[in-house]
Amino acid sequence: MLAALAMALATLVPGVAQAAGEQVRGTLTTGATGPIEGATITVETADGAEVDEVETDENGQFAVDLPGPGDYVVTLDAESLPDGVEVGPAGDTRTVTVTTGRRAPVNFALSDGESGGTGRILAVQLLVDGVRFGLLIAMCAVGLSLIFGTTGLTNFAHGELVTLGAVVALAVNVSGGVPLILAGLVAVVAGAAVGALNELGLWRPLRRRGTGLVAALVVSIGLSLAGRYLIQTFYGGRSRAYIDYQSQRARDYGLFTLTDRDLYSIVISILVLVGVAVMLQRTRIGKAMRAVADNRDLAASSGINVDRVILVVWSMGGALAALGGVLLGLSDQVQWDMGFRLLLLMFAGVTLGGLGTAYGALVGSLIVGVFVQLSTLVIPDDVKYVGGLLLLIVILVIRPQGILGSRARIG
Repeated sequence: MLAALAMALATLVPGVAQAAGEQVRGTLTTGATGPIEGATITVETADGAEVDEVETDENGQFAVDLPGPGDYVVTLDAESLPDGVEVGPAGDTRTVTVTTGRRAPVNFALSDGESGGTGRILAVQLLVDGVRFGLLIAMCAVGLSLIFGTTGLTNFAHGELVTLGAVVALAVNVSGGVPLILAGLVAVVAGAAVGALNELGLWRPLRRRGTGLVAALVVSIGLSLAGRYLIQTFYGGRSRAYIDYQSQRARDYGLFTLTDRDLYSIVISILVLVGVAVMLQRTRIGKAMRAVADNRDLAASSGINVDRVILVVWSMGGALAALGGVLLGLSDQVQWDMGFRLLLLMFAGVTLGGLGTAYGALVGSLIVGVFVQLSTLVIPDDVKYVGGLLLLIVILVIRPQGILGSRARIG
């Protein structure tokens, strides 16, 4: 199943030397400085041959015509930036794949010290970024929590569903020339389909054979490894960006700044999570999910089709993970292991909020996302994920059942 999916993706995902490029372009600007003129941009091919070196114009814009197909490395000379303007944590180099007739956007995160003038403003900016990041984690973790609640399975392959959503959206958007909104909908459908295939082709047969949870856990780890490296084989190891919504200037909201795409990401995440909550509370299938999560045998004896409920949970979990991957790829670019790197934080959010509860996953993920971002006030940005895991350890020592979990007597 994974091999067939990977071969299908291979026909869509842009290859290293199969695309005919036309142009790379972008805009350099910050909240305080505005458009940055005179910054040096160098474009090279994947093998290091220089294509061109240009400077940004009075509007902070640059555009470089490309000679042929493939991947291109775009580098910003940090020394050519004005005094006080620095390159953000993502670095000064971007690798992009340009397809036939396309103008690939290149986005560099710049800082002019505006948000770092006082600890109060910097903390507010990090808080907003943490809420956005926490909502993305929550959207992916809700499905993980529901799967655990209804089946008892700790699914280590859930991160690959996140990556799948981002990769499918990239393939449809870049290779197919489809707007990202429609490409995202295709990715969500693909995620739901793969989630259903997981249940029908693997987990349901294993449950009927009486496979234990520990054995199923090991199977999920193997599935995660297989899926991750199949994606790397056909997608490649470089980061790539969507065509749409890349060159955006952050809007000033007083104590913090936010790009339109990040704002829309927050709004979409909230709407989806509210929709999931309403579904769980108001619909028959939602109530059936909660009943199966509470007591599967009692739910079955009450006439609930447990297999059907679990299939819906897997489909919904795959769809939510894929949508989370699309939104994460919009802000951090698409990478072959992005879901795996998010997996530990998903587990942290689910465990922190309470295993098996969708609302617990939401609360726990929000706390983890905010804590991870705010932790960069005192620790380096490169190790900020460690803060989320330390928070998990502390909460488990104080309240092992999680924030919204209930105590259970064992033995």
